[in-house]
Amino acid sequence: MQPVNTPAMRSAWATALSGLLALAVAMGIGRFAFTPILPMMQEDANLSVAEGGWLASANYLGYLIGALTAMAGGTGQRLAIRLGLLSIAVATLEMGFATGLGAWLVLRALPGFASAWVLVNVSAWSLDRLAKAGRGDLSGVVYAGVGAGIFFAGLACLAVSRAGRGSAEAWLALGLSAALATALLRRTASGDTTRGPGAIGVRVSLREIPDFWRLVFCYGAFGLAYIIPATFLPVMAKRIVSDPLWFGWAWPVFGAAAVASTLLAARLTAATSYRTVWVLGNLVMAAGVLIPVVMPGLGGIIVSALFVGGTFMVNTMVGLQEARRIAGPHVKVLMAAMTSAFAAGQIAGPLLVSVLNMRNGFTAALAVAAIPLILAAYLLTSSGGAPQSSATTTKTEQP
Repeated sequence: MQPVNTPAMRSAWATALSGLLALAVAMGIGRFAFTPILPMMQEDANLSVAEGGWLASANYLGYLIGALTAMAGGTGQRLAIRLGLLSIAVATLEMGFATGLGAWLVLRALPGFASAWVLVNVSAWSLDRLAKAGRGDLSGVVYAGVGAGIFFAGLACLAVSRAGRGSAEAWLALGLSAALATALLRRTASGDTTRGPGAIGVRVSLREIPDFWRLVFCYGAFGLAYIIPATFLPVMAKRIVSDPLWFGWAWPVFGAAAVASTLLAARLTAATSYRTVWVLGNLVMAAGVLIPVVMPGLGGIIVSALFVGGTFMVNTMVGLQEARRIAGPHVKVLMAAMTSAFAAGQIAGPLLVSVLNMRNGFTAALAVAAIPLILAAYLLTSSGGAPQSSATTTKTEQP
C-alpha cells in the first residue's frame, strides 16, 4: 500500500474526487433532479402524474441515445465530459425559466443525453487512471458521486420548499450548482487526449457470448423496477403527508443509501461473486419496490428509499462487472445491449405509471415492476457463465 501523502496517492484521490463530482452533477442533477422537484411542479405548475411520467421518460430516452452514441466513441474524453456537464447546467437553468410541457420535454431530454456521455467518459477516464495508479479500490469513491448528487439535490429542494419558494427556484438553484461544479472541474481529464470507448463490433456472433440474452433481460428488468420509486417516491410520500419537512426527506434518504452501499460493495464483492451480489441486490430491490404496496404510510416510503437507493448503484456496478467477466473481448457488445435494455426499462417504467396510475394509483405499477426483477434474480442463479468469485478476477478491471 502506498504512503498516504505521496504524489501518486494525491493524484489518485484527485482523480477519484473529480469523478465523484462529475457524476454528482451528471446523475444527481442531470438525471434525477426531476424526482424531488416533481411534487413542487405538481403544486405550482399543475403538472399531472401522467405528464410527470412523460417528462421522466424524455430524460431516459435522451439517456438511451446518449449511451449508445457514447459507446460508439469518436470524441475525446475531456471534451465529452466538459460538454456534457455544461449542457446539464444550461438545460437545468433553463427549466427555471421555461413554461409548457413541450419545452420541458426538450429540456429534460438534453440532460439525459449529456449524463450518459459524462457517465461513460468519466468511467473510462477515471477508472483507467486509478488502475494505472494501482488504486482500483477508489472506484467506489467515483460511483458514490451518483448518490452524493441525489442527496444534495434532495436537500436543496427541501431547503427551497421550506423557504416558501417553488419549482422554478429549485431548478435555478440546481442549475447554478451544476454550473459551479462544472467550473471547478474545468481541468478534469486535463492532458488526456484519449478517446472514449472504441466502436462496438457488429460482426460478433451472440453465440460467442455466454448468457447474452439472460444478462440483457436481467439488466433491463433492473432498469424498469428501480426507476418507478426513483422517480415517484417523493410524490408517493406527499400523498401521505403534505408537509415538505417530512415527505421531502424521501429523496435524500435514497441518495444517502446509494452513497453508503457503493462504498461498501467492494468489500462484499471481494468475498463472493459479482453475480451473487447482483442476485442479492435484486431481491432487496424487489422488497423495496413492494414495501409501499404492503406497508402503506411514510414508514414504507422511507424503507423503500433505503432498499432501492441502497441497491441501484451496486446493481449497476456488479452488472457491468459481470458483463466484463462473461464477454471477455466482446464486452462492449454485451454492455451496449445491456445499457439499451436498461434505458428501455427506464422509459417503460414512468409510462407504466402514467397508464396504471389512472385507476390504481402507484400500487399496480409497483407490483408489475417487481415481477421481472424477481424473475431476473432467479435467472441469475443458474446460467452458462461459470460462477466465479470476484476476488479471483483482476480488481482493476472496471466497467
